[in-house]
Amino acid sequence: MFTGIVTHRGVVERIEDGCGRVLEIAPLGAFEPVVVGASIAHAGICLTVASLTDRGWRVEASAETLARTTLGSWRPGERINLERSLRLGDELGGHLVFGHVDAVGEILAIEEKPGGRRLSVSLPAELAPLVAVKGSIAVDGISLTVTEVEADRFATVIVPHTWAVTTLADRRPGDRVNLEADMLARYVARQLAFARPGGAPRGTARE
Repeated sequence: MFTGIVTHRGVVERIEDGCGRVLEIAPLGAFEPVVVGASIAHAGICLTVASLTDRGWRVEASAETLARTTLGSWRPGERINLERSLRLGDELGGHLVFGHVDAVGEILAIEEKPGGRRLSVSLPAELAPLVAVKGSIAVDGISLTVTEVEADRFATVIVPHTWAVTTLADRRPGDRVNLEADMLARYVARQLAFARPGGAPRGTARE
């Protein structure tokens, strides 16, 4: 479980491809020591530390993760957002995030605005019912508030601090990003689906 408050950035140092993908990750700057088995969100993807390296750690990604996220397109040198898992008693500064990516969106536009930047992102059809104005969404692991939403896109405002401490400054229109809907919206949508005549839920977001 995570909060969507990015605490560090890291860099992909090495990649090994096989049945899945093994990545070596190094945090940029001081990072609290990790142990094998720890859960860390990498650009919004919850991955388990499989082993340690001199500079960081290794994680393993399955074929399912490669198919559902942007991880399959990462290359050595890629910078990613990092967040350690939430501990009991920690401040919940963002919103509750599983680290289970629902869909991949595309950055449509980044516009300079007074007090920040307006980020517009495509909204996959299966995620659209779970996104609402003033609701929360995680973009590459960053907890953001939705300011506008249409059938096929949403927008949010990125304040200068978030722009400075996350990888959003690396992104350009056309780049793909990991999206995770607010978990409360996911469960409400599922309950409403069962309440419909016949009780059969229709496609919303991946469970």
